[in-house]
Amino acid sequence: MPRQLGELEDAVMTRVWQWNRPVTVREVLEDLQQERSIAYTTVMTVMDNLHQKGWVRREVDGRAYRYTAVSTRAAYSAALMNEAWSQSDNPAAALVAFFGMMSAEQREALRDAMRIVLPTLPEDIVQPAVEAAGEGGAEGAEAADDAEPDPGR
Repeated sequence: MPRQLGELEDAVMTRVWQWNRPVTVREVLEDLQQERSIAYTTVMTVMDNLHQKGWVRREVDGRAYRYTAVSTRAAYSAALMNEAWSQSDNPAAALVAFFGMMSAEQREALRDAMRIVLPTLPEDIVQPAVEAAGEGGAEGAEAADDAEPDPGR
């Protein structure tokens, strides 16, 4: 499980992910300097740390390295959500509470994702399940708390 990126690591990775191409320390530095005062050596150290942690791969290009993301931001976010969910003592309640916090746009994204991931399920099953999850809120979380634990967990 990846640990959450630090603030500066996230700022660097955001650029690597957005640009979606091999990048140099100099490119990242110049973009970061539009928002903050930061030294070349600081960015170089962060990118080296990201390489050591497995977030980016690097290839020599002349006297510099070019860094490329190993995975996508979506995969990173999914891993963080999965880790948080797996740490819960009641995963069903955690999901119901999470769904209850979602905005309308997030619920729509969830519907779209379920249509992609579960294409074999009929829409009359997927749609009500997603809507119920999005409307659950605290009451749904309390109901999930009362549910019997899954003996397989």
